[in-house]
Formats: sequence, structure tokens, C-alpha cells
Amino acid sequence: MRLRDLITDVWSWLDYKPAMADPRRAGRRNEWAKLTGSWVPDEDLRRLAAYRMLAAYDSNQAGQLAAVTGDDETGLERRELGDASKLVDTALGYLLGSEQTISVAGAEHADDEPSPEAAAALAVQDRLREWAEKELLPLRGQQAERTAILLGDAVYSLAWDPGKQRVLLRTWDPGLYFPEWPEDGEHDGAEFPARVHLAWELPEDERRGLKARLRRITYELAPIAPASRRGTTKDGSPVREYLTAEDGGPALIAGDTLTPETGTITRTYQWAPNRPSAWTCFLTDAEWDLDDLKHSDVLYDLPMHKARYRVRSDGEVLDRLDLMVDFIPLVHLTNSIPASGEHWGKPTVATVLQALDELSATDTDSSGASATTGTPIIGLAGARLPIDRTTGQPLPVKVRAGTVWQLNDNGRMDVLDTSAQLAELRARVDHVLDRIAANSRLTAAGLGTLDPTALPSGYALQLALGPLDSLVAAMRLARNHKYVVLLRMVQRLHQAGQAEGWPAGESLLARLVWGPHTPTDRAAVLDEVVKGVGAGVLSVETGVRMLMDAGYPIEDAQEEIERIQARAFDAAARLADATGDNTAVRMYLGLPEADLEMPDARKTLPDEQGRGDHEA
Repeated sequence: MRLRDLITDVWSWLDYKPAMADPRRAGRRNEWAKLTGSWVPDEDLRRLAAYRMLAAYDSNQAGQLAAVTGDDETGLERRELGDASKLVDTALGYLLGSEQTISVAGAEHADDEPSPEAAAALAVQDRLREWAEKELLPLRGQQAERTAILLGDAVYSLAWDPGKQRVLLRTWDPGLYFPEWPEDGEHDGAEFPARVHLAWELPEDERRGLKARLRRITYELAPIAPASRRGTTKDGSPVREYLTAEDGGPALIAGDTLTPETGTITRTYQWAPNRPSAWTCFLTDAEWDLDDLKHSDVLYDLPMHKARYRVRSDGEVLDRLDLMVDFIPLVHLTNSIPASGEHWGKPTVATVLQALDELSATDTDSSGASATTGTPIIGLAGARLPIDRTTGQPLPVKVRAGTVWQLNDNGRMDVLDTSAQLAELRARVDHVLDRIAANSRLTAAGLGTLDPTALPSGYALQLALGPLDSLVAAMRLARNHKYVVLLRMVQRLHQAGQAEGWPAGESLLARLVWGPHTPTDRAAVLDEVVKGVGAGVLSVETGVRMLMDAGYPIEDAQEEIERIQARAFDAAARLADATGDNTAVRMYLGLPEADLEMPDARKTLPDEQGRGDHEA
């Protein structure tokens, strides 16, 4: 390899594989074209090669892949015991934590008499949680996050379903995701593309008479177009046709406005009532026969005159269908924080892939050594071996329990002892596992391979888990904004679909709150809260939040605070002494207002009244 051929990018960790180093190089393009087709852009081949290789490691097929690509002729004999899959599943468990909760900013202030803002935040929070339960967000999230940890990337899609009256959530393989960026390259990695494709091949179906096809779903942000409806071509294929108004101008969708001077159509979206927009998102879903595509027909520039458009369940033709939103309802997750100018994430196992190969090779050698240790090789000298009566040749000798050999006076038996080599190989396995734990930052304590007796205290365990804490923090940081965007899209799609109960106006800030990723010393947290609240350096609200984060069964923080205050008679007495306001004390204890019409306590007994009259 020359210096000019050295590639340094987000997938440089696979360059040690000769067949994977540069799929664009001459002689290898055709090799990958058999798997991806000629429609795949050259700049995406390296990414797709990395995805395929990582999937092979996850399914214990790395040896088979190495044998097929010519990297290792003995790859079929490689022993793979699921170490890569364990790393991915372990990282997934720490990333997700014990639970995930949707939280809307301001909803925590919704008390007995909440402000309009707090009440609206609480209503949106309840609706988002209800939507998440119906759409199985924890399950979908686990699917997407495992893909992101394994491959470095994952994709969510959102779509409004008129029948169910809610937004549908779906996860996609990142190998089907092809964003289209400006050719000038002047864009930041954190920006969103204006055109995105989801594309894959459909196999030939002889029973239905269908050829091998390419399906491409395209989302595109573009200026708002005139109103359109379903139409047909001369051969009866569905297509969209644009409508014309009575005055000969373009027909407009209800609510759109045409500026005659510029010819621009603007629209006011419910989430931006004071900001008219000239942009919308168009959806196109079409198929092409692979036989109709030439080698020069790349995914981004397919011949539209050969396309066959799909029809949605409600009869809408998916040919630049106006989705009535000003954003692309796709969210691309990255497992790590991309480098400057990059858009793709880095898998958790990327930096330790060679160590996994070393571990697999050591396991293979250990398997061979254990075979010779359990069934040793024996050398016989001066032994009388049984003879095959037909051929007259000695029969093969096998070691079995109870086998007896007759030896001559000078005969002997030598046994090859490979137990020492087996012990060395097992020690090497432990060494490689320690390197994998350290370099992946999952740590031996996180992987469960650390001896608990080796830690003198809980503080030592906390230090041992330090790299894992920083890894989880970085992974969550890379995802926090994406889930904010996803939940904002969910609100806006419900507004665009005019779903019942979703208010118009600006979208509220909603976040996905992760649970603790490591076990918490609940007793220590409780003691800290008691001392902090008792000393007045922590508020009751903060203390209750700390207890919830520690895993105490507190469902609603505000209700728990009210229960605590209803029994805090000492604090109420101090409040009365400090303010002298009985009304404030009763409000603090959650009691109703006192009746101000007090009865007259001055009463005269009948006998006393009579005695007084007699004396008078």
C-alpha cells in the first residue's frame, strides 16, 4: 500500500482487512456490486461493507466472511463464541438504563392550581407517554439502539396514519439509508439533509410474475407546489397531476397563499402560527425493474420515466405527495459523537475488532489443544497390534477405557502432554478479554469478569466503573438532541393530522430521560437526602427527585411532596411561628380553609341565670 492509498475516515478501523480496506478499488467493485447492485453510489460502498462485516461478527460468521473474501483461508475452522454479541448487548443495557421516561419541560410544576403553561405541558406529556405506549417506544428504541451500537448508526421514521389517528414509529436498517448532501461539501455534520432516500432491492417473484426490482422511498424538502390529485398515464399507471384554478393560475390547497409578484406559495403551520413558510416535504415511493437500469443509473439519479409509483391505502399516489409538514420525518441516530464534517457514528466494537480476531484465534487454538489433552497422542514401541485377517495389515489403534496392549520386553508407551500449552492459551484468553474490556471502556467490572473480592470498597468499584460512566455519558449525549427532535416531530405530525386533543402552537420541549445505568446505593442516597433536607441545604423537591433517580417507588413527585408536607407538623409549627399566618399553615398541611364564622363561646347556664335573678 502506498501513502496515497491510505484512507483515514470514520471506517478506518476496518482497513486491516484487505478485502474491506477500499471496496472502490479496481477489482473489488464488482465483488461488492454482486451484493449491493450497480445503483449503489461508490461513496457508500465502504459504509455498507462495514455494516456487513459487523453483522457477521454479531452472528458468529466473521470466519465465514473472512474465508469468502480471501482474508483467511482457514476462516471456516474459526471458533467464535459470541464475544462480539456480548459486548453489544452489554453496552445496550448500560445505555438504556433501568427505564426511559418522556419528560416535558414545565410539567413538574403542575400542582393543584397549575398555571396555563404548566397544565399544557402536563397534557402534552401525558399524550406523548400514551403515544409511546401504543407505539411500543421502549421496544422500538431497543431495536434501534442495538443497531446503532452494533453498526454505528440507526434510523427512525415517523408517518401519520389517518385510520389510527396517530403517528406510526418504525426503525430501519442504516444500510437502506442514503442521505443526499450538497455537492459543494459546505455543510456541517450536525445539519439535516434536504433529500433522503430509503432504498433496497426486492427479489424476483416467479409465482407472481415479478422481476427483480429496486424500491426507493424519497423524502424531499422543496418549495410548496400547487394542489394535485390522483391521475393515470396512458397505460393506466397511477400518477399525480397538478390542478389549475378557474383563472388559469395554480390551484391552491386550503390555507395556502400565493404571492403574485414572486409566484411563491406560502403556508402557515400550526406549530409556527406567526411564521409563514414556503417549504414542505414531498414523499415519493417508486419501483424500478433492475433490468431497466443501466450501470450509470445511480440511486440519486434514477430515470423517473421508468418508475412505477406506489399507492397508499387511502388511494393517494406516492408521487411527490405533499405531507403538509416543513421537515423530513426521519431521525438518524449515531452511536458516537461524529467528528467534524462527518455524519456517521462509530460502533462500540470498532476499536477492539482486531482483539476479537485475536480472541477467536486463541479460542480455536485452545480447542485444538484441549482435544489433544483430553484424548492424548500415544506412541507405542514393541507392541503387538491386531492384524486385519483380510488385508494382513495392522488395524488402527484407538485409545479406549479398559484397552490393554501387550508389549515386548523392550516395549514402551509415550504420551504427548499438551496440558501446559492449554493452560497458556487459557491465560492468553483472559489477557485478551482484559484488553477488550479496557479498550472498549466497558471495563471488566461492567462486563462482569472482575473478581468482586479484588475491590476493597465501594469507592474502588466506582473508580473501576469510571471509564464506563464516561462512555455512557458520551453515548447519551450523542442521542439526547435526536430524541428531542423525534418527540417534536411527533407533536407536529399530530397537529398536522388534526388529532383530537393536541393543541396548536409552538411545540413543547420534550426529552427522553434515561434511568441510572449502574446499581445505586439506595441506603446511601436516602441518608444523603435526609441529612440534606433536614439541614436545609436541599429542597424537598430535589430530595424527592434524588430518591426517584435512586429507584424508590415514587410515581409522582408532586403527590409525594404533598403527602410529606401533610404529616410535617414540626415544620408547620415553625412556619406558624415564623409567619403567624394560620392560612399559610393550613395550605402547607393540605387542609381546607378555616371557617371564619366562629360561634359565641360566652354561654350562661340556666341555673346560673336564675340564681343571678334571685340575688338581684
